[in-house]
Amino acid sequence: MPSMQEFLVGATRKASADLEAALLRLPEDKRNWRPAETARTALDQYAECAILNGSTADVIVSRSFPTNYDFSAFTNAKDALAQNWDRAQALLKENTEKICSVIQAVPDADLNIEVQFPWGPMTLAQIIAYPLWNMSYHEGQINYIASLLG
Repeated sequence: MPSMQEFLVGATRKASADLEAALLRLPEDKRNWRPAETARTALDQYAECAILNGSTADVIVSRSFPTNYDFSAFTNAKDALAQNWDRAQALLKENTEKICSVIQAVPDADLNIEVQFPWGPMTLAQIIAYPLWNMSYHEGQINYIASLLG
């Protein structure tokens, strides 16, 4: 039976591929389409996953959330990345491999270590599952956008 880390590595890679497949099923001219003024585009959500896979890996390695994390800088980076498909695609692939390498390296003995986030503590077990959850969630959101297109 695979370890939790081995399972999450495989599932995270699949979630990344599924997220990209969902995006690519959208017509190219609809990937930055907003179904409502306050809604997020498919590329915006894809860009979020590309960035957060990398920053989640950094949190796991450091065992801490950056005290000076700049949420507005993240938003600006995400917005810019959503306008550059080639870079977004490359970054998702790069950061998916980065997070998978980091997940695989987490020892079982460390899974209950807590990391403090602005919204409360999370264990390493929860954090290593986050990229899978986040990409799966956003795949669903992108598929919902596709369903609105008919």
